[in-house]
Amino acid sequence: MTAIPITGLYAGILGLMLLWLSIRIVASVRAKAEIGFGDGGDPQHTVVVRGQGNFVEYVPMAVILMAIDEMAGTSAPWIHGMGITLVIGRLLHPFGLTTNPGVNPLRFAGTMSTWVVIAIASVIAIAGYF
Repeated sequence: MTAIPITGLYAGILGLMLLWLSIRIVASVRAKAEIGFGDGGDPQHTVVVRGQGNFVEYVPMAVILMAIDEMAGTSAPWIHGMGITLVIGRLLHPFGLTTNPGVNPLRFAGTMSTWVVIAIASVIAIAGYF
């Protein structure tokens, strides 16, 4: 089996970030507002839940693509570049959401950096076929 230590590093970091986002929902918002399920109609809770939801929607595909690229022999600097960009983007996004749920630079930068990683990793994976 091919080892993928670089992707493993970033998957581990992102896994801890997911736990942080999840704990934020349970400890910070649900417990205080006594919400057992969903967002309870609480706008603050909706924002925090969507931050976690957005993470869960995008990060798995990015990590899978990075792993495919690393297994195919993509150079370490490319994998690290995608990993660092993804981690930074995923940090910026929830801070942007909680600062202002509308459009703002942190949220935009977080979204764009995630999309760029997925786009680059996808192109590398497709190119690997040829």
